[in-house]
Amino acid sequence: MSGPRIGITLGDPAGIGPEIARKAARAPEVLKVCTPVLYGTNDVSLPVGVMGRPSAEGGRISYGLVEQAVNDALVGTIDAVATAPISKESWALAGVPWLGHTDLLAKLTGATDVRMLFFTEQISVVLATVHVPLADVPSLLTYDCLVKTIKIANQQIVNFFEIERPRIALAGINPHAGENGLMGKEEERVMRPAVTSCRSHGIDVVGPLPADTIFVRATRGEFDLVVCGYHDQGLIPIKLLHYGQAVNVTIGLPLVRTSVDHGTGFDIAGQNRADSSSMIAAVKLAARLARVKALVPPAE
Repeated sequence: MSGPRIGITLGDPAGIGPEIARKAARAPEVLKVCTPVLYGTNDVSLPVGVMGRPSAEGGRISYGLVEQAVNDALVGTIDAVATAPISKESWALAGVPWLGHTDLLAKLTGATDVRMLFFTEQISVVLATVHVPLADVPSLLTYDCLVKTIKIANQQIVNFFEIERPRIALAGINPHAGENGLMGKEEERVMRPAVTSCRSHGIDVVGPLPADTIFVRATRGEFDLVVCGYHDQGLIPIKLLHYGQAVNVTIGLPLVRTSVDHGTGFDIAGQNRADSSSMIAAVKLAARLARVKALVPPAE
């Protein structure tokens, strides 16, 4: 084994996380590109009846593993972190005050502006909002939020995915991207001005475009990245097209963190039949990004 040291957390021990993490850590294609470092063991002691469902114990264990791996990454013990899936319900039962990895990572690293990016070799998606109710999305999609999202995504794509000038498209949140205000005002009120501002700073971004066709254009090679207004707007097409191959990347952090494109799989936990392809992809991408990060000058 050689290459970057990638910390792999086991996720919720009552789900498929331990299985896919172990499979990824010994996969030949992973061992060719990095040195896996497993956080947690496959014989974690759980109370009787906890396997295959959310629990406070599962939340406590999975939270602790993430915290340990992130702290190690911050001091250089490992070069990146790849996380198996946790249960947000388990974290809530354990009293963890964050809704998931993204919020926790921001807190642990002191990062102020982080976003979820889902990467595939064909197309990538970044989310302007994450785990919030759909009813709250319009009020959260402010001009500042969109400008920051586009700028962060553009910089990360340039630095870590080595695309010199990414072609970015912003998806509207209303039918027909609002059709000039006839079906919603958000596109004209905040989205179009955000795009105009980013373009004035040299970013190749267009939109807002109708969300029902933006991914057709993206898969035909017109865009490198689609910025989506809310969780399911971005994840439905990514998972439909690339389920098991997409990788969740937290951008805006001082460290590299990747994860799978699926959940805990409580329904098949402990049956040794979980597909580890997304975990393998997450570890491989973490290794790739860790190598690139070592070459990127630190921000002033």
